[in-house]
Amino acid sequence: MKTVQDLVAAAKGRIREIDHAELDAMRAKGAPLIDVREPGEFAQGRIPGAVNIPRGVLEFEIDGHPAVNGIKDPALSHRNAPVILSCRSGARSALAAAALKELGFAEPVSLAGGFMGWTNAGKPVEG
Repeated sequence: MKTVQDLVAAAKGRIREIDHAELDAMRAKGAPLIDVREPGEFAQGRIPGAVNIPRGVLEFEIDGHPAVNGIKDPALSHRNAPVILSCRSGARSALAAAALKELGFAEPVSLAGGFMGWTNAGKPVEG
């Protein structure tokens, strides 16, 4: 039997995690930041500019959400562009990045340490 930690570890083996500096660099180039926490968590504080698409509906909402849809072409060419995923600690975002990779997204990445790591580093917060 597998544990959730096993699932997260397997997901992290299939995706790329980024640090705060790389997040800033990717955002400067236009990569969207999707926070996959629940709306209540998101409302309590978030990384500036993050868009909330909860993990439970991510796969259903990702193609229709204006944060990623039509960046290059309305015909899903946004799947070739980087997408940054964040959560509380980096576990849900790793699972989310692995799911998007399975859906054909070329470069879904997860923020290592998530929102907790961001705030612990003294980075700015909205909300």
